[in-house]
Amino acid sequence: MFENIYTMYDSSLVNIIFGIAIAVLCAFFISIATTPVIRTLAFKFGVTDIPKDNRRMHSKEMPLMGGVAIFLAFAFTSLIFCMPSTPFFGMLLGNLIIVATGIVDDKYDINPFLKLLLQILAALVAVMSGNVIEQVNLLGNTIVFGAFAPFVTILWITAITNAVNLIDGLDGLSCGISTISAITLLLTLIRTDTNLNVICMIAILVGSCLGFLPFNFSPARIFMGDTGALFLGYTLSVLSVQGCFKFNGIVSFWVPLLVFALPLADTAFAFCRRIFKKQSPFRSDRGHLHHRLIDKGFDQKHAVMILYAVSSMLGIAAIVYSFGWKIKSLIIAVCSIVILYFNLNFSFERQDIAKQQDEQIKKDTPDKE
Repeated sequence: MFENIYTMYDSSLVNIIFGIAIAVLCAFFISIATTPVIRTLAFKFGVTDIPKDNRRMHSKEMPLMGGVAIFLAFAFTSLIFCMPSTPFFGMLLGNLIIVATGIVDDKYDINPFLKLLLQILAALVAVMSGNVIEQVNLLGNTIVFGAFAPFVTILWITAITNAVNLIDGLDGLSCGISTISAITLLLTLIRTDTNLNVICMIAILVGSCLGFLPFNFSPARIFMGDTGALFLGYTLSVLSVQGCFKFNGIVSFWVPLLVFALPLADTAFAFCRRIFKKQSPFRSDRGHLHHRLIDKGFDQKHAVMILYAVSSMLGIAAIVYSFGWKIKSLIIAVCSIVILYFNLNFSFERQDIAKQQDEQIKKDTPDKE
């Protein structure tokens, strides 16, 4: 019908919206169609997760690598509908590095430091192709990074990539949170009249996630694995650089920070918690927000819905802030934090379920003579 969304830049608003809607539907259906194929391949090549400890919420072998379906839907649709540019192809090259890293990690569980190094490499590719945070607006003041801009950008991309990966602990959680973050970015950038190509790519990412989510929501039939979580975190971070920081200088730094507040906060608390315990910050544990909700007695669906709600409220706070309503934004953000706090501490009068499970396992395991 048309070659690229950019061919309609001078067309009417109705045609532009129609074109983006077609792109979203294309990504949605590709994601739906490819996910069962990826699921079959994951079983065939043994890219699965077998529950080995109480961090895992599933009780049977589950296929990983579902993120490949999201990546294929996003990449294929973007190549058809979006404007070709150096930053765009740089992001796709970084996507390839990230997805390859995720597939290998899902299969062989590679060293965390090697995985971090590959994430930095992907971030470097994005930076070298022009995706750079040159300045930010903070409390009405413009901060120019100058020579430090590439390092700040690499730090931002790597932080968001890891944050989305670390929050991936329940059925549909990371994919859903990423979808909410993408929708928030989309609405914020539409309001501030950002580059249409970036808006189209974010919309395509939303469609790709929505096509995968029915297979991933509890009870899940396939997991995204590190392939999907790393891909979503990386892509969202690069698109936020292209949208919030590069093309629209009036967007405050607090807007993208609120968009990714939940995964960033969970990651920051996890790193601090492990460091205080004199453990490696990359060591896995059962202290994430979703684990604590499960230990309070929520099932997976309710725990995920609570975190969806908190993430959505923080997203609304970001949109409200973009209108310049700072006090209203602060009130909404504080309310979301209070709601999460009460759910974590006062919703159920139950003992720690994880400890109960450990005690039950010890009771059921016969002593060795």
